[in-house]
Amino acid sequence: MGNRTEVTQFILLGLTNAPGLQVPLFVIFTLIYFITLIGNLGMIVLILMDPRLHTPMYFFLSNLSLVDFGYSSAVTPKVLAGFLMGGKVISYNACAAQMFLFAAFATAENFLLASMAYDRFAAVCKPLHYTTIMRAGVCACLAIGSYVCGFLNAALHVGDVFSLSLCNSNIVHHFFCDVPAVMVLSCSDKHISEVLLVFMSSFNVFFALLIILISYLFIFITILKMHSAQGHQKALSTCASHLTTVSIFYGTIIFMYLQPSSSHSMDTDKMASVFYSMVIPMLNPLVYGLRNQEVKRALIKVALEAKLSLEL
Repeated sequence: MGNRTEVTQFILLGLTNAPGLQVPLFVIFTLIYFITLIGNLGMIVLILMDPRLHTPMYFFLSNLSLVDFGYSSAVTPKVLAGFLMGGKVISYNACAAQMFLFAAFATAENFLLASMAYDRFAAVCKPLHYTTIMRAGVCACLAIGSYVCGFLNAALHVGDVFSLSLCNSNIVHHFFCDVPAVMVLSCSDKHISEVLLVFMSSFNVFFALLIILISYLFIFITILKMHSAQGHQKALSTCASHLTTVSIFYGTIIFMYLQPSSSHSMDTDKMASVFYSMVIPMLNPLVYGLRNQEVKRALIKVALEAKLSLEL
């Protein structure tokens, strides 16, 4: 700690410094964030209000919406403030807090996606035993475990990064305080930190992916054995929605974190980060919710009840 340069704030370079792009990007990302808030918070409220959606699938979906709201909100408001007011300075503690919240919620999403794959496996492959396999206690343990893993993983990385001597610069070549972007500012030996980042990220990603792949392997085998065309279509539709989000989420995570920070191109990382920090949280309610007939019916029911109450 004696060799550590005291850093009280960081400067986020943001997505671009081009003056002509600040307002258009502010409008675009404000719209994305607005859709994210309405979609995810609306999904949570809808699931809480409609008893027909009190099932394991929608329990996990409500938690997915919560973490999407969480890690999007950890990043996007600061980005919007940078576009609007040019305020790209972030304090030392705020940077650590942003890094912690983003890493915690993103890791929790990683394990929630695996839990959702296991839930679909139980629904498609073990329909007669589904209520026994996915009982309330099991669902609660899977969700709580996802959050615990997320917060432990975040605490480990934040503690490790901010124990380094950050003396090369206080300029972060990113639009938020991400682990690799801050780690490159260290002038001390960061080899162990890089190995830790790659190891922990690899373990989290590949453990969850293994569960997802095994679950879908059994799902596809079961689908092939089905004789009903309607059953085929329903099962494949569920798989397609989940696998689309899984592919985007894990593709960007692997690209971002499973390489040494010295190999990172920060401009390329910024573009990849936009997808998993802003676009994916916006898309998930649309992919999982609005394509689902039960959610559509619940939404129509709530809209009609609201209309009737206003007419009275």
